[in-house]
Amino acid sequence: MKTVKFVAVAVILLALVAIPAASQWKKNKDKQDPNTRSLQGFVLDEQEKPVKTAVVQLKNTKTLQVRSYITQEDGRYQFHGLSTNIDYDLQAEQGDFASAVRRLSVFDTRPKAVINLKLEPKKK
Repeated sequence: MKTVKFVAVAVILLALVAIPAASQWKKNKDKQDPNTRSLQGFVLDEQEKPVKTAVVQLKNTKTLQVRSYITQEDGRYQFHGLSTNIDYDLQAEQGDFASAVRRLSVFDTRPKAVINLKLEPKKK
């Protein structure tokens, strides 16, 4: 009988601890760091069709560090954890095609910025 009461009390105590912990986890998950942002978009060809396996390069204009992303089947790319205090230059390439260089500016305050890139023949 004592074992049953002990188990019942243990289960109740665990439930009381788990509910606030789960609630706190959800609150933290919903919060986004105000000093970071994300960037996403599509790489399109001249006919506005998505381009898979294009290389999208994102350059930090302060450190000159370059991050790359290879587009998915639907032409989508994404970068996360970008500083809100730094400008980033963005360009896509595939074979003899490249997009214009676009800039994600510190003045763009969107937490989830969207920039689509259009490939055109490279100028020789």
